[in-house]
Amino acid sequence: MKIAVLPGDGIGPEIVDEAVRVLEVLDLRFELEAAPVGGAAYEAAGHPLPESTLQLAQSADAILFGAVGDWKFDKLDRPLRPEQAILGLRKHLGLFANFRPAICYPQLTHASSLKPELVAGLDILIIRELTGDIYFGQPRGRRSAPDGHFPGAEEAYDTMRYSRPEVERIAHVAFQAARKRGGKLTSVDKANVLETFQFWKDIVTEVHAQYPDVKLDHLYVDNAAMQLVKAPKAFDVIVTGNMFGDILSDEAAMLTGSIGMLPSASLNAKNQGLYEPSHGSAPDIAGKGVANPLATILSAAMMLRFSLNQPEAAARIERGVDAVLAAGLRTADIWSEGTTKVGTRAMGDAVVAAITGKTITKS
Repeated sequence: MKIAVLPGDGIGPEIVDEAVRVLEVLDLRFELEAAPVGGAAYEAAGHPLPESTLQLAQSADAILFGAVGDWKFDKLDRPLRPEQAILGLRKHLGLFANFRPAICYPQLTHASSLKPELVAGLDILIIRELTGDIYFGQPRGRRSAPDGHFPGAEEAYDTMRYSRPEVERIAHVAFQAARKRGGKLTSVDKANVLETFQFWKDIVTEVHAQYPDVKLDHLYVDNAAMQLVKAPKAFDVIVTGNMFGDILSDEAAMLTGSIGMLPSASLNAKNQGLYEPSHGSAPDIAGKGVANPLATILSAAMMLRFSLNQPEAAARIERGVDAVLAAGLRTADIWSEGTTKVGTRAMGDAVVAAITGKTITKS
């Protein structure tokens, strides 16, 4: 099993180190190969996704990814900014299906910004289409406005677009996921305003005919955002486009107490996947040893389950994380009175201890 390890920028190297340590105690045979990506790759090779890094990612069974981005790169031309690395990997590897679970652990209900009774037992899966929509649509750029309210004025424009095959394949993924869970799928769109999403809604409805055992609902994105805060446990699986999914998955993350707890998986048609925490690079705390590594560790568990066919090893990691939380250990983002605040390394130590049957130390 070959795993490409791409730590990236900011807190990326710190949190990926802990996930790798967890993987290494599982008594499985991995070939782990690291490469620079994002700002680190730009500084080393002049590009956020060097050809050597891309080739490694393409040859691997799975990719363990940290995070990219730093304010010091904001003045670079857009093609050279760190964030282009993740977009490039999605494009070149065909990673069209993004799985973002939002689970509120029983020990963390009081860390949520919502009342405990609203989030206790929360278990949502958001499936985001990842290679289409306005993030990748062409044409895009800047020009003098040919029409509109201010003809001749400078303007910027992007193009929102989806083809039938793109919508069909993500719909099938979502219906199949819902079938394995609670049998309920909510498709989120903006069909009342956008032709692209009327098209989306029509196709999802057509695909539904092949999954009569799954209940399908449609919600406009603004209503979905409201309902996630009002009654989040009413959802089971949500499927939506790239931009809406980007926003809603981060909103759902905060229902769980911290985005530092949420893993994600981005898969292609061959189940080759890129696994990363849902949070960003957090350059303001990089190097301080306070970042929460649990989202990255749980992403490694998803990698074992989805791409490497090691479900029991994945479950061992998940049980380890649960045990650490039950023991009262917390990084700063999920800390509350009565629990023990620990740093990045100590949290990784605790998960390793839980997996290997050793005593979890609170230090």
